[in-house]
Amino acid sequence: MSKFFSYLRTKTFRKNLLIAVGSILTFLIILFYSLGFYTHHGEGIPVPKLKGLALAEAIELLEEQGLRYQINDSIYLIDQGPGVVVEQDPDPNTNVKSNRTIYLIITKDAPNIKFPDIEGKTFLEVRSILNNYQLKVGDTTYRSDVAKDVILEALFNGNILRKGQQIPKGSQISLVLGDGLGASEVDIPNLLGLSLSEARMALLGSSLILGNVTFEGASDTVNSRIINQFPAINDTLNKVSIGTSIDVVLKRGN
Repeated sequence: MSKFFSYLRTKTFRKNLLIAVGSILTFLIILFYSLGFYTHHGEGIPVPKLKGLALAEAIELLEEQGLRYQINDSIYLIDQGPGVVVEQDPDPNTNVKSNRTIYLIITKDAPNIKFPDIEGKTFLEVRSILNNYQLKVGDTTYRSDVAKDVILEALFNGNILRKGQQIPKGSQISLVLGDGLGASEVDIPNLLGLSLSEARMALLGSSLILGNVTFEGASDTVNSRIINQFPAINDTLNKVSIGTSIDVVLKRGN
């Protein structure tokens, strides 16, 4: 043992130790620079920003940069159409090697849902229901009906929707509501060609009143027929309030 410790104090040991340490350091330096050269250390391609692009545009951009792609997942977003990039990995401006695979998440088509039951509900109730089902309220129109602001019909792409019908989530639904005037307005009857007694019966059935009666020529209530009425039916007026007076003009037939 004493000889071993004596050897450690010799000049020969110190020389051999320095040579060994130097050899190891030289090997490590050569290895480090060789790996850097082999892997092009410090060189890379910045990943382009793909979020918000259509998939076809994103693929074209990646191929121009010498990069590959892989669709990792697809999700549905109510405010995005299908085939739009929403996430990417690595992030934009990250330096990567040529031929690196960029992982993408894109949007997909809306899943179908069953249309909810909205019959007899008010507009405020239906708007809340549609929102819960991730459906959008589109155009709203009114139709003469006793019920005010109650949904009479729901339409998708111009077709009437029924409870339980399958439609894409996020669809825009048009609504037809009652105007609350159905109980106070009636259709104007066409009195032309009727006798005075027939006109009275027609007006009575419509809850309207016979107004002023005038004759063109001789006053003959038996043989005369109505040739004019006021108000008359036209493109802008076909309903009047219950109890409205209808004036008529009669003329005796030949």
